[in-house]
Amino acid sequence: MEDNALNLEIAQTLLEMVGCKVEAARNGQEAVDIFVNQAPYHFNAILMDIRMPIMDGFQATRAIRTSDKEDARSIPIIALSANAFDEDSKKSIECGMNGHLAKPIDVPNLYEELGKVL
Repeated sequence: MEDNALNLEIAQTLLEMVGCKVEAARNGQEAVDIFVNQAPYHFNAILMDIRMPIMDGFQATRAIRTSDKEDARSIPIIALSANAFDEDSKKSIECGMNGHLAKPIDVPNLYEELGKVL
């Protein structure tokens, strides 16, 4: 989930190049809505931008984790953030995410993180 159109296009292309199917959200509320309105286990993972309009990535992650969906607590959620400090990564983990990637996206690192959770 990414609110910047160019970053979204780049991330989507990188993921599709390795066979991933991508569904995108433009803000945190849309990310939550897309997730909760699909059948359980429809998604294999979520890449969650931290800074998004309407609802930030931390709020969206908490909303997903506390939803009544069967896979809400098990879906891997990886933060995407311009902040790469240890405290930012810790905050991502504390809110229920499974990993934290700094932007701009390091492609091998993206694939490695996805490989860990899938």
